[in-house]
Amino acid sequence: MKRKISITIGEGTLRQIDSLVDGVYIRNRSQAIEQFVRNSISNQCAVILCGGKEQALRLGRGYRPTARVKNSTVIELAVRTMREHGFKRMFIIARHNVLTDIFRILKDGNRYAVKINYIEEVRSAGTADSLRLVRGRVSSAFLTVYGDIVFSRINIEELWNQHIKQKAVATIVLTTSSAPSSKGSVKVEGNRVVAFEQKVRRAESYLVFSPIFVAEPEFLDYAGSSLEKDVFPELAARGMLSAYISSEKERHIHRQADLGGV
Repeated sequence: MKRKISITIGEGTLRQIDSLVDGVYIRNRSQAIEQFVRNSISNQCAVILCGGKEQALRLGRGYRPTARVKNSTVIELAVRTMREHGFKRMFIIARHNVLTDIFRILKDGNRYAVKINYIEEVRSAGTADSLRLVRGRVSSAFLTVYGDIVFSRINIEELWNQHIKQKAVATIVLTTSSAPSSKGSVKVEGNRVVAFEQKVRRAESYLVFSPIFVAEPEFLDYAGSSLEKDVFPELAARGMLSAYISSEKERHIHRQADLGGV
């Protein structure tokens, strides 16, 4: 049952609401407002994946997520970027020593106006195994980012809105690369990903996966240890994976040299 009400909304908020209307999935302003309110009530949450072997995340004397970037760190930049886009509840997944280093920086998140929950990974065979540690802790769509990237130029708000419109199980960020065979190569028709191949020898597309995506809770039920090798390819084959193509790119922090120019 629905009721008709009268409300007063600021111009900026109204423009944001109107941007959801596409005439297909969200047909009018009323439906957009309802969707907007539903998402706000559900308390948008994000997951930062820092799992895997600690040695693989080593950078200098510390780890990639805690590497210094000017007056900040990689993990702080991630938290601030997501907070700017309305994410106030966050989960960070990592093994003991990495998690300890991150906690020393972020604490409970109060300084950044967010609530941070820490989940220790004991073992995993891949990114999908790591992400499943939030199963039962998320009840609505959630954002996931990898913990060794700087992504302040990616429009997270547009990614989120597109996911809502497409009603897919997951929506992944895609960018272009001159070396697609070294990343997850993707084929797209419209906004749908029809094929996802991880590090193929000869890629037919220059569109590649950026490690940022929005997913529904049911995403965690798909089998496989790796997101890139198992889960995303299966969703693409089923027509349940959506794409958000970005003209901006993330910066991967794998070496000391990657910190320059951030």
